[in-house]
Amino acid sequence: MVNEPRQHSDRRPLQVRVAVGALVAVAAFAFSGCSGEVSPVDRAQAQVTAKEKAVKEARSAADAASQEFCQASKTYIEALDRYGDILTQTAPTVGDVKDAGSDLAKPRSSAFDGAEAAVEAHQELATAEQELVAARTALDQARGESSGTPESDATPQPTATPLVPSATVDRVKQADAEFAAAQSAITDQTTLAAASEQFNSAAVALEFSWLQLFAQAGCIPDDQAQEASAAVSRYVTELQQSLAAAGYYSGAIDGVYGPQTVAAVEELQAVSGLPVTGTVDKATAAALDATLLALGGAAAQTNTASTAALQQTLKLAGFWSGPIDGVWTPALTESLQAFQTKLGVEATGTVNAATISAFDKALAEAQQAQQAPSATPTPSP
Repeated sequence: MVNEPRQHSDRRPLQVRVAVGALVAVAAFAFSGCSGEVSPVDRAQAQVTAKEKAVKEARSAADAASQEFCQASKTYIEALDRYGDILTQTAPTVGDVKDAGSDLAKPRSSAFDGAEAAVEAHQELATAEQELVAARTALDQARGESSGTPESDATPQPTATPLVPSATVDRVKQADAEFAAAQSAITDQTTLAAASEQFNSAAVALEFSWLQLFAQAGCIPDDQAQEASAAVSRYVTELQQSLAAAGYYSGAIDGVYGPQTVAAVEELQAVSGLPVTGTVDKATAAALDATLLALGGAAAQTNTASTAALQQTLKLAGFWSGPIDGVWTPALTESLQAFQTKLGVEATGTVNAATISAFDKALAEAQQAQQAPSATPTPSP
């Protein structure tokens, strides 16, 4: 997905170039009509020609900006993932935890700048398309007035859409703020375990939010990859709903395995007398199920849904051939462990942030390999 730098012989702003193009087009018709008056239809046609050129340029600029954003955000997501590896694969000091985020500053800036440029380019495309619609409408009217017969052809409507939903952008901003807050809260007096857990969970939430933005921006066009990524989000969403129904979670149901979700799982485990890990295994799922069953009603149905979402995710990845029935069995634990082994994370048989992060990373790498020209196809995870 590495993009070649854009080459432009004309560095003037797009709006200036469009305006000049329109004037040139109108002038051409004016000069050609020196021997006679230029008709309203000719003037309207000149405007349409200029606006069509403007749309073409704006669409090209939007495509280039989107590609640059995809590359910048990919670099940032990889930096976040490397940061998580530092905390989970080494024995960091508090100083390591405090300083680990410093390497994220440059890719973060590039990603946010790329996002801003892409949004602006798509807005300019939408404006150009709207102006083209107005020009075509004026041409239809001029033709109708000239012939005395109203034009019946429907004018094409703009096709540009927002780059990503505003809710996704808001979630990225929120996760970014939470990560900054987690980083600033770590001092020399913070214990190593607390610093690592607090900072890492915030980083995972930030990475997930960027992965969602990455997918929705069209950076992962493969339908199957997006479906699998959505399945992971559905699992976390179902888990959050189950925890909320049981009274352990009060945060947003956003499909992000972030600090609040980890804290809710830990509280459930502590109350149930289980090891406090912040990850969901068979015993934790059983404890959650028992809590929901005791509450009865609709609450009793939500934990089954979260386990079913896990089964669906493993089925999409090719690691589960059993029924999608929401029942956590030893076979499901084995399938999850095999899936984790394939991803290169610890085969705990539990659903944790590291597993979900590794899965999303594998999806992105598989999609990149599929898009890159290669004589030998690269097997996907």
